[in-house]
Amino acid sequence: MKINIFSIFPSIFELFLETGIVGRAKEKEIIFFKLIDIRDFASDAYGKVDDYPYGGGPGMVMMVKPIVKAMESVEDKGTTYLLSPRGKNFNQEMAKDLSKEKTLSLVCGRYKGVDERVREFVDGEISIGDYILSGGEVAAMVIVEALTRLLPGAVGDVNSVNTDSFEKGLLDAPLYTRPRVFREKEVPEVLLSGNHAEIENWREEEAVKLTRKYRKDIMKN
Repeated sequence: MKINIFSIFPSIFELFLETGIVGRAKEKEIIFFKLIDIRDFASDAYGKVDDYPYGGGPGMVMMVKPIVKAMESVEDKGTTYLLSPRGKNFNQEMAKDLSKEKTLSLVCGRYKGVDERVREFVDGEISIGDYILSGGEVAAMVIVEALTRLLPGAVGDVNSVNTDSFEKGLLDAPLYTRPRVFREKEVPEVLLSGNHAEIENWREEEAVKLTRKYRKDIMKN
């Protein structure tokens, strides 16, 4: 899979793309990244990519020309998404769909937002939640991390991915590791029994309980 990321702060991604699952997948050539600095396509020598909004009002607006020129500089863009509060909310199902793309492009906005005409040059918009970020870079990292985990070979144990929260419409069951007892708090006995059928039943029951308690909104019939 190939992902193009358009940003005025591409250096933000450099450490992220070399770390953890994403870094290992990149090293294995399971996924490829291209970082495009939108400032490189500014019309002046100062790399200006924003201006005051027509009609007045607070904040600055990213200009359409540098963004579109940056996108046009990449021959293989695949499906292009603007990271925006207007976008469809990103979730595990969307991550699965996007992970099937051969090439994906993510456009990171900044400031008050992007010139409305930018939307005529993208295929869709994605939001990672109903809150305010300074720009789309953090959202792009969330999407990249979620997608990478789903790519064959990116995670060593595929069962780890298949049992993650949200995979079955439920939160994951409680997890424990050593020590067996910590400040009088013990690991549930069933997990030490060696009876895999009982352990699996316990985990399924606990996953349902936790989801009912904390996230009724994601439960499936």
